[in-house]
Amino acid sequence: MSQIVAIDYGKARCGIAATDDLQIIASALTTVETKNLIDFLQKYFTENKVEALVIGLPTDLKGNMSEVETDILKFIEQAKVHFPEVKIHRLDERFTSKMASYFISQSGKNKKQRQEKALIDKISATIILQNFLEQKQR
Repeated sequence: MSQIVAIDYGKARCGIAATDDLQIIASALTTVETKNLIDFLQKYFTENKVEALVIGLPTDLKGNMSEVETDILKFIEQAKVHFPEVKIHRLDERFTSKMASYFISQSGKNKKQRQEKALIDKISATIILQNFLEQKQR
């Protein structure tokens, strides 16, 4: 089988998570500067078999798109060119950053560690991916 990779896309950096090859467990991988995202994925995809990308869909409580959605759509077009064999899925990412902050606070991290945005981003990507796996099983 192959992996599924999730991206919590941001203007400055993106959190990345991936499944195991059996697509059972979602794990945080890293955080990458947005400008380096395509390069990171090219390297990752040559080292790992990846079936799909799951990219967060940033909406507010009223269902309106966040301003970063324009950048995400541009990235998706680039990804389709660079990785035509990889399926691209979108998943609502509402509350993932808040959930990530909560999980980090429950893990016993100190205040400085809890506020580290890179950690929040990669945990958010993991939550997006775990939600995608759960929906896929239904």
